[in-house]
Amino acid sequence: MSAISRRHFIGTAVAASAIPLIGSSAHAQADWPTKPIRIIAGYPAGGQTDLYARTYGEYIRAETGQNVTVENKAGASGSVAAVEAKRAAPDGYTLMFTIATTMIMNRVLIKDIGYDTDKDFVIVSIMPSGSLPFVVAEKIGVKTLEEFVAYAKKAEKVNIGTYGAGSYAHMAVAEMNKQYGLKMEAVHYRGEAPMWTDLAGGFIDGAHGSYSAALSVLQSGRGRPVAVSRKRMSTLPDVPSFAEQGTTSPIFKLTGFQCCAVPMGTPDAVIQKLSKLLVDGGKSEKVRQLMKSFGVDDTAMTFEETQKLYKEESPIWLEAVTSLGLAPS
Repeated sequence: MSAISRRHFIGTAVAASAIPLIGSSAHAQADWPTKPIRIIAGYPAGGQTDLYARTYGEYIRAETGQNVTVENKAGASGSVAAVEAKRAAPDGYTLMFTIATTMIMNRVLIKDIGYDTDKDFVIVSIMPSGSLPFVVAEKIGVKTLEEFVAYAKKAEKVNIGTYGAGSYAHMAVAEMNKQYGLKMEAVHYRGEAPMWTDLAGGFIDGAHGSYSAALSVLQSGRGRPVAVSRKRMSTLPDVPSFAEQGTTSPIFKLTGFQCCAVPMGTPDAVIQKLSKLLVDGGKSEKVRQLMKSFGVDDTAMTFEETQKLYKEESPIWLEAVTSLGLAPS
């Protein structure tokens, strides 16, 4: 306590005794972190969420000198991790890395998920996942979305792979059907690997998913990208977005994301310091290399940018997934 503070409070015993407590708390927050940090990753080891958690975690360790451990708590589209993370002390020493599905769509897709994103968490930083390519089978012989739509209107049956019911890919199929008067059938897989294998084998007509998972199909020429979600990608610069090719649904402009969240009640000073670490980490060489491997161009967003994006896009995600008419599991 400074000399000025002592003189100011010297006549009040209660106030004087309280000041060290307040000062210690503020000091502890300003000095965060002073002990090891635990990151709970909502998806399995080796996937994008896990790799983001580990790479950003390594940056935090290097910058703060504190050990950072990553624990994978996969299950129920990130819900297992979220339930565990919300029970943690809101002190900045337990972070959760997960995706948009966990934070937004699960409230429609899963009964009694055991957490409320808006009441139990603060999303500190959104890391956009990048655009997702829509890839059609080589056998179809089309090069643009317009040509694909023309093909789909004439074909007796068109099957499009998605990486799960209620996923962005599922929504995209529904929205294309709606806009173009198509009757494409969404074929839901448990993850991307079997979906891209079936596309390469010619068992489905198209698939919608991540650039990194689709890479082998693209490189082999067994699939051709005809559109990408949101905006053009540096890894596929000649492939126009859905919106550029005339789609009108807002879902084609939405930002899929990884994110870092903390339990509600975490001190603002800690949130701001963590936000800065994540934003700075997004500019580091290791994170940039990771982003490139996943075809991601946009880095970690500030706390303020994160809150704005979440507020603006969450209602659109929820409306789109609700319109699919899926019964909560």
